[in-house]
Amino acid sequence: MPFLTWDGQRVEMRPTETVLDALLRVGVPLSHSCRAGVCQSCLLHATQGAAPQGSQAGLKPTLAGQGYFLACVCRPDQDLTAELPGPGVRTITRLVAKSWLSETVLRVALECDEPLHHRAGQYLTLFRIDGLSRSYSIASLPDGMIIELHVRVIPNGRMSNWLAGTANPGTELTAQGPAGNCFYMPGAPEQPLLLVGTGTGLAPLYGIVRDALGQGHTGPIWLYHGALDERGLYLVHELEELAARHPHFRYRPALLSRDGPLPQVLQAAHPKLAGWRGFVCGDPQIVDVLKKRLFLAGMASREINSDAFVPTASPG
Repeated sequence: MPFLTWDGQRVEMRPTETVLDALLRVGVPLSHSCRAGVCQSCLLHATQGAAPQGSQAGLKPTLAGQGYFLACVCRPDQDLTAELPGPGVRTITRLVAKSWLSETVLRVALECDEPLHHRAGQYLTLFRIDGLSRSYSIASLPDGMIIELHVRVIPNGRMSNWLAGTANPGTELTAQGPAGNCFYMPGAPEQPLLLVGTGTGLAPLYGIVRDALGQGHTGPIWLYHGALDERGLYLVHELEELAARHPHFRYRPALLSRDGPLPQVLQAAHPKLAGWRGFVCGDPQIVDVLKKRLFLAGMASREINSDAFVPTASPG
C-alpha cells in the first residue's frame, strides 16, 4: 500500500481508505464537511507524488495543475506527500455585519483582506479558527470587498448557530474559494432565463439575477422561490422592487401549502423550455427533480446550471 507523508509523519494507507480517513485515523484534525468531493473544504496540496485525477474533479484547472486535490475522495495509488493549501488559495475575512432575513435565515457580511474574484452564484468555504468548515453560496455581486452569504440556522448547527450567536463583528474567518459553475455568463442577452430555488437556494439566484440585469440582459427572467409556507420566504420586498424596476424580470414565490409541489408549478407555467437557460439551487433531491423537469420541458442539458447544497457530515 502507498504511504502518505504529512508534516513529517509517514502513514501507511489502508485498503479503500481515503487521505482524509488516514489523516483522521492518526489524529490530524483536518477540516472537512460533505465527504463527497463537493464542498472542497478538505482541499490539500500534493508536494510530492501525484494525486489521482478523480480527486481533482470540480477543481479549477489552475488548482489541479498545481497539485491540489480533495482528501475525502483521494485514494492514492503511489506515495504522496501533502500539505494544507497556501495563502494563494485561502484568504482572511472578517465578520462586519449580520442580520436576520427570516426566522431561520441569517444574512452574513464578510470583508476580505484582498479581493475575492468571484461570480455571483458561486460558493466559498468558511473555516473557523478551530478548523470547523462550512460552504455557503455567494449572494453579493463581484463589485467590492464585502461578501454576502445567507446562512440557514438549523437546530444543533455548529457553524450556523455560532454565526447567529456568539460571533461578533471583527471575528476572523478563513475563506477558501470561490468555486462552482452556477453563475451568469453574458453573450446571449435575449435568451429567456429560468431561476428556481428552495430555502437558501435563493442566495445564489439573488446574485445571479442582479448580475444578469446589471450586464444588460434583455430577455425574460423568471425567478421562482419555493417554500413550505410564507415563513420560508425572504427578500420578498427586495425582489418585488427589483421586478417593478425591470418589467422583463418576474419574481414568483411558490408555496407548497398554497400552490402545490414546485415541479408542478413549473410544468403548468412553463410547459415548453426549448431555448431557455436554467439555474437550479437548493436541496439535492429537489434539484435533481427540477433539473429533470426542465430537461423534459425541452431545455438542453448544457443550459441547465445547478448548485445542490450537499449535506454536511455533521450538523450545521
